This record gives sequence, C-alpha cells and structure tokens, in this order.
Amino acid sequence: MSLLAIAVFPQHAFAQLFETRADTAFMIDAETGTVLLSKDPDKLIPPASLAKLMTMEVVFHAIKSGRLSLDDEFLVSENAWRTGGAPSGTSTMFAELKSSIRLEDLIKGVIVQSANDGCIVIAEGMAGSEENFAQLMTERARKIGLEQSVFKNSTGLPAEGQFVTVKELARLAMHIWREYPQFYRYYALPDFTWNKIKQSNRNPLLKMDIGADGLKTGYTEESGYGIVGSATRDGRRLFVALSGMSSPNVRAEEARKVLDWGMRAFEKREIFADGEVIGEAKLYGGAKGGVELKANGPVSIFIPITNRDRLIARIVYEGPVIAPVEAGTPVGALKVWIGDTLSQETPLFASENVGRGPLHRRALDAIEELLIGWLR
Repeated sequence: MSLLAIAVFPQHAFAQLFETRADTAFMIDAETGTVLLSKDPDKLIPPASLAKLMTMEVVFHAIKSGRLSLDDEFLVSENAWRTGGAPSGTSTMFAELKSSIRLEDLIKGVIVQSANDGCIVIAEGMAGSEENFAQLMTERARKIGLEQSVFKNSTGLPAEGQFVTVKELARLAMHIWREYPQFYRYYALPDFTWNKIKQSNRNPLLKMDIGADGLKTGYTEESGYGIVGSATRDGRRLFVALSGMSSPNVRAEEARKVLDWGMRAFEKREIFADGEVIGEAKLYGGAKGGVELKANGPVSIFIPITNRDRLIARIVYEGPVIAPVEAGTPVGALKVWIGDTLSQETPLFASENVGRGPLHRRALDAIEELLIGWLR
C-alpha cells in the first residue's frame, strides 16, 4: 500500500475533540460523510432494542421491493404473545392473541412503543420463525455494508452471539433515512395507541427542541443504556450512536450534548473543487511515471471551528499502479483524519489515459521495484 501526504492541513496528532461519558460513540454528518466523533466505534456490543432498526430495514426493503404492503395483515401467534406481549413483562404493544394486525400498525408499534410482540409477529409472518428472520437480518446487514453485526432475533432481547457496533448502527440509521424517506417519518411520531393503550415514543430527544426526528433507545445490563439519534438544523443532518451509559437520564443528556456540539463546533469547507487534481499515483510500466487522480465531484468536509490545524489528508492506494490506465479507473482514496479519527474517505479515480511505456521505461521500473519494492 502506498501513502501520499497532501499539504492541505498541518499534521498534528491530538486527543478526541469531545469527551463523552458513553463507552462507545460514533457520529457522522449525513451530507459529507464526515465522522465528527469516534470512540471505540468497532467494539462489539449487545444491541438490545437497537436491533429493531435492522428489523425495520428488512421490512422497509420488502415493502420497497413490492413483496409486502402496508395493508398486509399478520397473525399474532401464541409465541409472539407470550414472548413479547403482555405476559412477557417487556416492551409491548399489547397485541391480542390470535388477532390480525396491519403491517403499518405493527411498524408503528415497533418504532414508537418498541414492541417486542410486534417484532415477533412480523418475523414469523415474513420468515416463518424468528430464527429464519434473524438470518435475513444478518444477510441484509452484509448487503448494505455492515460487516460485523450479527442478529439472532428480531427484538434485540439477550441472545448468545448477537452483537453490533455503534459505527454500524449510525450507518444503518443513515441508510434507513436515505433509502426509505416515506417510512423514516414514523420515527418522529410522538405516540401510538393500540388496543386502547396509548404509549409515548421512548426517544427522549424528540421532546428537546433540537431538531431530532429519530430513532431508537436500548438497554442491556451488559452494555448499559444506548441510543441511536438523528437531528437536523439549518440544513445539516447528523446521526449519532452511543452505548454504555449508566442511566436513562445520562443517555438523554449525553445524546443531546453530542448532537448540539456536532452542530455548533464544525464548519463546512471545500478542500478540492470539482475536477481539481488531488494528487498523483505512481505508475509501473507507463508512458510516464504517474497518473493524476481526481474525485467524482468536489470534496467537502466539516472541520473544527477551533483547532483547525488538527487535520491530516493522505492519498492511499495499492501501488505502483500497473499501466495502461484508463480515465475513470478507481485507483485509491483520499483519507482525511481529524486527529486520530479517520473522518472521511473519498474514492479517487484516474483523470487521464496513460498507455504502456517503451521497453526501456518498463525495464527501469522493474529494476526500481526490485530495489525498493520490499520497503513498502
């Protein structure tokens, strides 16, 4: 792998810009993909009710692809009623045994009331069993780029081998917002009534007047109190996932503080214009020694308003690149760090056609590889 430093920002290592009481944390800007906060983001944790985000993704995907409709009805089995309904003592929409419920109402029950019975009813109706549905959840997770999360049930109730990361939870939330805007609105519903029982949305951010419109809270004894939230302000949208807090009050306050800081402490800067050459990758056997690299469009990032010198930008690629190369060929990526956090990664492409060089040029490149290639 080759690294090419770019003199865009001075290179200073530094500690996290924001100290959070969460054990693990990840926050991302929706427009630019800038990672604003990252604390142990790849640690595997039990998802608790945050797993219901993946449950809903599977449902939304099925509706979008035409396999389900909001008017489809699902039967409440005894297993769903006992495991997730009124007898379970867990969060429930109080679905009646052997009743049939429209899918849209089940969705509202799961999102607003965190209904475990609603999840199980959907899982059994779509896949025959929770086990089969959990396999669908994990398969969908891989298809949308979540490489670590594993699901064993639709509810997030404790199960061996079930885990997620805050990074993947935040990216899952952003995926739901982008891919299913017609369904994302359910996350902002203030309450939902079923079986004559009204329950308020469990997301504390919705009542804080900070532009929040989603998404989910969760708790397990092992991982503590967690939350996945999103807020929009002045045209910006942030997604955050936090886990490992000590109480519901700490969770609510910490999520509010993190989102508010993310909105206030950064400003957008275009670091490369559309069509601007960002750098050059070394060529092997080419008509010239390197190929110029560009991004598909301008490259913008949110940088700290204070401590602007705390960024590093590098071009990373597998090299040298073997000629010939056609314009538009993916070559590497521009990676930007905010301190020790990889904050943004932008794909880079060859901006020109470069053919194979003459025999003597290829021979010189071969000799150079023999002499210095082992150092990479």
